[in-house]
Amino acid sequence: MPALTPIARKLRRNQTDAEARLWQRLRNRQIAGAKFTRQVPLGPYVVDFCCRPIKLVLELDGGQHADNPRDLERTRRLEAHGYRVVRFWNNDVLTNTDGVLQAIALAVAKAAQPPHPNPLPGGERGK
Repeated sequence: MPALTPIARKLRRNQTDAEARLWQRLRNRQIAGAKFTRQVPLGPYVVDFCCRPIKLVLELDGGQHADNPRDLERTRRLEAHGYRVVRFWNNDVLTNTDGVLQAIALAVAKAAQPPHPNPLPGGERGK
């Protein structure tokens, strides 16, 4: 597997319009104090945006990602490592930035919730 840091650096320098727009709204803890970084090497992948403390990954997809089985596998593998992956279309970021930001704020709030202090023994059905 090649070292991903040089690839991540290149992706940061050559970001898409959608990535640039979203990064301006994510950087400096602008959403619920969550610290996002961009083009983050994570396992064998470079993810678009990541908030490591709450294990939240944001991916921006262009039309080439429609029904892409490799994206499904990527999401499955990241989730197997405890990350929640939220995907947005580039077009949505560019035309409905506020709606995307609201969805991200909800994902941050959900991911940041601590576990229940008194979980039911053996799960909710007592198994």
